[in-house]
Amino acid sequence: MLASKVTSVPALRRLPACTCLRAAGQLAARTFTARSLSTPPSRLAHPQVPQQQREPRRHYAVRTNPTEPLVIDGKTYPRDHFTNATPTILDKLPRRLHLQPSHPIGILRSLIESHFNDFEHLNSLSPIVTVQQNFDDLGFPADHPGRALTDSYYLNQRHMLRTHTSAHEVECFSAGKDRFLVTADVYRRDEIDRSHYPVFHQMEGCNVVDPAQGGIERLERENAQMRAALGQANIVIEDPTGDETATNPYQAEHDPRTARIIAEHLKNSLNGLVLKLFGGGRAGGDGAEPLRVRWIEATFPWTAPSYEVEVMFNGKWLEILGCGVVRQAALERSGVGHKQGWAFGLGLERIAMVLFSIPDIRLFWSSDARFASQFRQGEISTFRPYSRFPECYKDLAFWLPAQGEGEGVKAWHENDFMELVRDEAGDLVEGVQLIDEFTHPKTGRVSRCYRFNYRSMDRSLSNEEVNVIQERVQERVTSEMQVEVR
Repeated sequence: MLASKVTSVPALRRLPACTCLRAAGQLAARTFTARSLSTPPSRLAHPQVPQQQREPRRHYAVRTNPTEPLVIDGKTYPRDHFTNATPTILDKLPRRLHLQPSHPIGILRSLIESHFNDFEHLNSLSPIVTVQQNFDDLGFPADHPGRALTDSYYLNQRHMLRTHTSAHEVECFSAGKDRFLVTADVYRRDEIDRSHYPVFHQMEGCNVVDPAQGGIERLERENAQMRAALGQANIVIEDPTGDETATNPYQAEHDPRTARIIAEHLKNSLNGLVLKLFGGGRAGGDGAEPLRVRWIEATFPWTAPSYEVEVMFNGKWLEILGCGVVRQAALERSGVGHKQGWAFGLGLERIAMVLFSIPDIRLFWSSDARFASQFRQGEISTFRPYSRFPECYKDLAFWLPAQGEGEGVKAWHENDFMELVRDEAGDLVEGVQLIDEFTHPKTGRVSRCYRFNYRSMDRSLSNEEVNVIQERVQERVTSEMQVEVR
C-alpha cells in the first residue's frame, strides 16, 4: 500500500490543478477575480468582499531584512540567533480581541468578569515578557520543551511573546494583588487546523488570603453562601475528588482543614461560573434538564491538589478549565509565602467556539462585517454561517535533510514547517495534514507528503491565487529547511 502512494509522488513537482470539491464554487472564484469590484454580484454568486478586508498577499522577494531590529510599540528589540517571531505573528499584537466588547472573546471575558466582580481585572498587560517572567520565575527547568524555539516565539534571547497568562503571576502577587483575573492574548507555535491557532486567549484567576488576618474564616462564610445558592440551582455536580486522596494530596505545608476550605471555595466559585456560562437560564423545578458538571483529579506544576472541570454540553463532556490550590513554593517566590489560596486557568477560544457555535478558530480574526455584526455586548448568540466557500487542496512531498547532511542544516521539526506555511499563507490555509511518510529501505532517507487545505472564510479563492502561495511555500521550505522536493 505504501509503495503505491510513493510511486505517484514525483508528479507533485508540478502544482496540481485545484481539487475544489464543488466545481460551481471554483467557477465562482474565477468569476470573482475577473470581475470589477464595482460590479454588483448576482444572487447566485458569492458575495464580494471589499479590498481592504481581503487577506494581504505576502511577497517572498520583499521580506523584511532579518538584520533590522524589531520595533514594537515604539520599543526596539535587537535581533539575535533566538529571533523567530514572524511578521504574520507580530501583526496580531495590536488586535486585542479580548478588549472588543462585541467580539465573542470580549463578550466571554466580560461574562466571566461579572461572576468575579469583586476581583481586580487586568486586561492590558503587554504580551512581550522576559524569558525570566515566562519560564524562570515559574520554576520551568532549563530543558523544558516549552522553552524550545520550535514551541515559542522569541524576539531575542531575553524577550519573547508570552506563552501563558501565568507569566504575570509573580509580578501580580509581588505587587500585593490578592484577588485578580488576568485576560490576555498568548502565543505558541502549533499545528494548522480548524481548532488550533498560534495566537489564542487565556484567562487566569487567583484568590489568595492571609490566614493571620482572618482570611480562612472569610472563605468559610463565603462557602456557606455559595453552597446555599448552588443548592437552589438546577445543577448536578459530580465530584469524586472529595477530600484528600493519595493520588491528589494536600501540600505538606498546609494544615488539612485549611486546605479543605480553600479547595471547597475554589470548587464553589467555579461551579457558579460554569452555571453562569452554560446554565442557559435553568431554574430549579421548571422541568428543564439540569446542568451536569463533574470534577476530575489532575496534575499541574503550580497547584496541589489539582483538578479539571468538565460540563455536559450537547450530549458530550467538554473540558472547561484546570485549577487547584496554589503551591506554596510559587507564593514564596513572589514574596508572599505567608498567604494561601487557589488559582484557575481557561482558554477563551475553546469555550467561545462551543457557546457561539463557531466552527473554525480563524473566524475570530475575521474583519468581515458578516461575522462581526452577529454579536452583541453581553449576549451569547449562535453564529450563522454566511457562506461556505470551496476548499482547494494541494499536496507537497519532500525528502527530509539527513542528520549531519551539511553545515548549518537544522534538525527537522514540524512546528518550523507549520510556521513557514502560516507566514506565507496566513489565514487562507485551513489545515495542513501529514498524509504519507516513507523511509527509503536502502538510503534510510525519510520522505513526507503533506496535504494543504486552502479556504478563505470570507471569499472564494482561485486556483491561480493558491498556486502562487504554494509556489512560495515550496521555494521557502527548500531554501530555508534544506528539504528536497520530490
